[in-house]
Amino acid sequence: MAGQLLEIENVGKRFGGFAALDGINLTVAQGERVGLIGPNGSGKSTLVNCLCGTLTNETGTVQFDGYPMNGLAAHQRTHRGMARSFQLPRPFGSLTVAENLRIPLLYTVNARAHTGIKTHAHTHLNHAQLEARCAELLGLVGLANKANKLPRDLTQVEMRKIELARAMATDPKLLIADESMAGLSQSEVEDIVGLLIKLNERGITIILIEHIMRAVMSFSQRLVVLVSGKKIADGKPGDVVNNPQVIGAYLGE
Repeated sequence: MAGQLLEIENVGKRFGGFAALDGINLTVAQGERVGLIGPNGSGKSTLVNCLCGTLTNETGTVQFDGYPMNGLAAHQRTHRGMARSFQLPRPFGSLTVAENLRIPLLYTVNARAHTGIKTHAHTHLNHAQLEARCAELLGLVGLANKANKLPRDLTQVEMRKIELARAMATDPKLLIADESMAGLSQSEVEDIVGLLIKLNERGITIILIEHIMRAVMSFSQRLVVLVSGKKIADGKPGDVVNNPQVIGAYLGE
């Protein structure tokens, strides 16, 4: 079995008297595809924000690729290989699709070269390598013919693809995809699921946060359920969705 890439131990986060996360324990192995589900307000986004450095957990520890994350800023975690995509894509509207990818290539991959941190394939990209990497990413997500378009010219599913491409441009070991399929048609959902599986086959560990259960079930090798800031289930997708506690708290009869 692959080694553990992400180790979350007893992580807790409070907002005043409200416990958004209460003693979360979770491990994710290198190369795994994990679905993270739960009702609105269950703590999914809070957990992701604590992992990525947007929020600071008051209790517990996060270890990534053998390195403690507590106390690191968001950009330092990105440099170490942890990337996320957002539910609402916000590319730079005045830049082309290709230019939107050059920014994370320059400010993450090339900036990482000065820290001594190594990731999958790249240390420092010269101009030709940067352009080649940009073209590779656009081809990977199916946007090669949109390189010189502005974001306003993209469809909804293409916007989700550029959001994933921007995350992938950081050369991550772990990608956290936050509701990459909300509002898409069934065929578009299948398109994004296929893309995520293709990224995983390239060696990227992926945590998918999603409410569309058919997508979660077809993507995930393992399913984790949060309810009211607590982890109530963690296991094979078929077992988890038949768990009476999960049915009662999230899925419904």
